[in-house]
Amino acid sequence: MSEIRVDKVIDEAGTGAVELTQGATLPSGKTISGSGTIAVNSSGTAANLSGTPDITVRNVTGVAATFTGNVSIGGTLTYEDVTNIDAVGLITARSGINVTGGNTTIKGAVETVNAGSYAGGILTLDTATGTVFSHDLQSGAIGIVSITNFPVTANTFHTVTLLLQQGSAGTANTTALTGIGTNITLTPSGVSGFTTAALAGSGTTVTISSTAEDVDIVSLGIHYNGSGTGTPANYKVFATKNGNFRY
Repeated sequence: MSEIRVDKVIDEAGTGAVELTQGATLPSGKTISGSGTIAVNSSGTAANLSGTPDITVRNVTGVAATFTGNVSIGGTLTYEDVTNIDAVGLITARSGINVTGGNTTIKGAVETVNAGSYAGGILTLDTATGTVFSHDLQSGAIGIVSITNFPVTANTFHTVTLLLQQGSAGTANTTALTGIGTNITLTPSGVSGFTTAALAGSGTTVTISSTAEDVDIVSLGIHYNGSGTGTPANYKVFATKNGNFRY
């Protein structure tokens, strides 16, 4: 076996690269380095780039790619015009989902029930956590219902459902003066809060059952007309109740 030791190899004319007619073998543990490029063959492919090596590069630009195994992405995957998304696990859409056409079918959807945050007579319903809330009136009557963080990007209607269980005394929020919806604070996402009151059927205030331990379901619908988000007059709240539920 012969060995040639040189610093540089060029073609006979002294102007180009040499041809490795029978190919070349790179010993294990050795690399090819430099600031130049690796050219592909005349067919436009990297011939014989196969096997199971690991390839580390900075950027990859291409027209199409096919993967037969798993793909892990440590950063952000940005893409458009996806025809189908088939996810075996959980999909988290941090900024929401905008469906602009076609039909949307959701199977097995479950609405999370969150306990409203209660302090000093104020029941806060943070719609960033869900739209169904519960409150046990045994822990205190409701003076103000505060609804926060609902989106106001267009002419929309947002529904918040409240499950209320009457206390043992049967006196919480049972009068027109203390009814649900008489004092409401709205704080849309990105907007300073303001106070308002709910519209009720025939102008009759939504009151809670006076029977101890009864459960009432109060729905508060917020209609935003799509105009200035900071103008209270652009919002209307509607209050309805199904109640007196008991065994």
